[in-house]
Amino acid sequence: MFGRSQDGILLASRLLLAAALLPTGIARALNVSGFALALAGAGMPSPNAVATAAVVVQVFGPLALILGVLPRITGFALAGFAVAMAVLLHGFWAYSGAAAMTERTLFLADLGLAGGFLIYALTGPGAWSWQGWRQSSREAPVRAPARPQSANANAKSAKGPKRSPARPSSRAAA
Repeated sequence: MFGRSQDGILLASRLLLAAALLPTGIARALNVSGFALALAGAGMPSPNAVATAAVVVQVFGPLALILGVLPRITGFALAGFAVAMAVLLHGFWAYSGAAAMTERTLFLADLGLAGGFLIYALTGPGAWSWQGWRQSSREAPVRAPARPQSANANAKSAKGPKRSPARPSSRAAA
């Protein structure tokens, strides 16, 4: 997989990873106090500060992911966020029965997202991103004007390739 197909797959991967966080981030941004109350109910210290920080990461992180801005910072920050939210919000070990299975599934899904964000941090966003566009604009070759060839160089190239002098054969003529 090279070229455009790889860049297309990386773009689709970024969109899918962002789709896992952005809708929830927007919903939480519209009701930060409700999210803070949920965190306080889970025993989180400083729930307002944590809720605000989580909303900032959960809204601006996926936007940076979609655009392909600062992939290492974005990928590592979102991976850390996913692991922290898995541990804080989906503590399946505190439940039993069907609730434990549901929380464990959500916990593992968050860890899977963290893995996807780590892969993004290591592979980068591809050419179809802000970073790819900036790199391609920096690496655009600047062509120097052609140097005129001297008359002597033109005369040499018109003669053809040089041949080495004939070597005597080591075999006897039959």
